[in-house]
Amino acid sequence: MPDSRTRMLSATVLAVILAAALVVCGCTQPGGEGPRAHGQKIESLTITGSTTVLPVAQAAADAYMNTHGDVDIRVSGGGSSVGIQSVGEGTAGIGMSSRDLKSEEKTRYPDLVATVIGNDGIAVIVHPGNTVGPLSLDQVKGAYQGAFTNWKELGGPDLPIVVVGRDSASGTREFFHEKVMQKEDFVPTQLEKNSNGAVKQTVMQTPGAIGYVGLGYVDGAIRALPIMVSGSPVEPTVENVLSGKYPIARPLLMVTKGEASGLAKDYLAFLSGPSGQAILVKEGFVPLV
Repeated sequence: MPDSRTRMLSATVLAVILAAALVVCGCTQPGGEGPRAHGQKIESLTITGSTTVLPVAQAAADAYMNTHGDVDIRVSGGGSSVGIQSVGEGTAGIGMSSRDLKSEEKTRYPDLVATVIGNDGIAVIVHPGNTVGPLSLDQVKGAYQGAFTNWKELGGPDLPIVVVGRDSASGTREFFHEKVMQKEDFVPTQLEKNSNGAVKQTVMQTPGAIGYVGLGYVDGAIRALPIMVSGSPVEPTVENVLSGKYPIARPLLMVTKGEASGLAKDYLAFLSGPSGQAILVKEGFVPLV
């Protein structure tokens, strides 16, 4: 992920990073295990799902494999729904999700267990040249419903609003649909993308675009809009998610079939520990506190 984020981290978050640096330098293993003996059979773990969680999961997998020589962890995206289904069907060991399990998923796969590994805010983003001011959730909803079609209706430039969102497999879309849209329909002309990165790329290249992405995808290439809360603008920052001020926030989940065991358990312990939480913060997300 880009390093040019403009958010300020809280003292709590910085403390997590410093603590993790000591852990990493000491090469402490999750659960007290050392590197596996050379020649031992390689253990493998497949992780798939949310593109929001993906950069954290991949970075954590790389760090874990660096100190566990006979482990192979493979991470891929596809969306939260794909991750949950893959675990339920037994084709993946861990599913990444940026939304809660749906009732029908719980019914179909009753033994799924969701573990919170961090938190995230969803940022509403526009092209960096768009001068529109802070928006309320109702105004964002209106743009996504087609009630507003030009930025000048919202105090911005005279540009048509180009609505950019996620496809139906996305947990980010599910959460946005529930939290911001209040489960009402998106405008039919919405451009549907299959990842946070694709939404960001489209908004970067489209002066009139509006989109939404996980907090870890925000950098200087796009502009994240403050959200009006009780008459005051609230920036989409790690600090404001931690404090509860930012209104579009959610947990990040790792889903397993039953309680995690073996390599999956060790990996999740690493991800929830100081080293893993430092990775999560570095990627722009909000740690467990």
